[in-house]
Amino acid sequence: MTAPLPPGPAPAPAAGTSSGPQARFRPLVASGRFFFRTRDVVLPVMMVALALLTVPRTPAASGIGSGVLVPWGIAVSVLGQLWRALCIGIVYIQRGGKNRRPHADELVTDGFFSVCRNPLYVGNFGIQLGLLMVLDTRLGYAVGVPFIVWVYTAIVAAEEDFLRPQFGAAYDAYCRAVHRWLPNPAKIPAAFHAAAFDVRRVLRKEYGSTAAWMTMCCALLAWRRVRQGAADPVAVPWPVLGAAWGAVLLAYAVVRTLKKTGRLRSN
Repeated sequence: MTAPLPPGPAPAPAAGTSSGPQARFRPLVASGRFFFRTRDVVLPVMMVALALLTVPRTPAASGIGSGVLVPWGIAVSVLGQLWRALCIGIVYIQRGGKNRRPHADELVTDGFFSVCRNPLYVGNFGIQLGLLMVLDTRLGYAVGVPFIVWVYTAIVAAEEDFLRPQFGAAYDAYCRAVHRWLPNPAKIPAAFHAAAFDVRRVLRKEYGSTAAWMTMCCALLAWRRVRQGAADPVAVPWPVLGAAWGAVLLAYAVVRTLKKTGRLRSN
């Protein structure tokens, strides 16, 4: 279901073209289209590269690099995932695009898309920021945070470049009413009334990406242990790491089986 929208837009340029202010940011839009196609590869590669290049053998005595932020990083990633689950469980929007390009058949403006225009990417940013905190290196923050901001800013620019000519005045009205990034807490209670929460849809749509970032989290903790050994102040015992990753893989296998056998179809 979508919220009522203004009358249909007047004829607009073909999808993928734009005019006005957005046209001034063509390089950002172009990079956004690239990241839209490759985001499932680019961000993990960045994280692995930062881990290999920036984790020192001796942790800092205090502050950044000391490991003090690692537990907080795990918590931030979990919160980002919970935020995504709320968005998808109430109102789902297809973010995979079509032919590996941004695409939408309707403008979704209710649920958590009334709280901010890109709630799924807000959750993604929280997950990625949390992983950088698990890595916890100065160079990791200096390179990783700007890169993640660039990736999601560019992807959103590419999506807006599609949505504005596609939905015209309706999309412009939506942009005026709802922030691009900053969630409006006052709108959260109403978002929960958009539809009943669909747990099965959350499991269907999120099991793969959730297993991926949790696997990355386990890998980062393992790499810290390899590089710093007993000096790592948050060294997780190998049996605990193995059990955690095993639990992630088991949950992935169970949910995937339920999905493939049709037992996660929504009512």
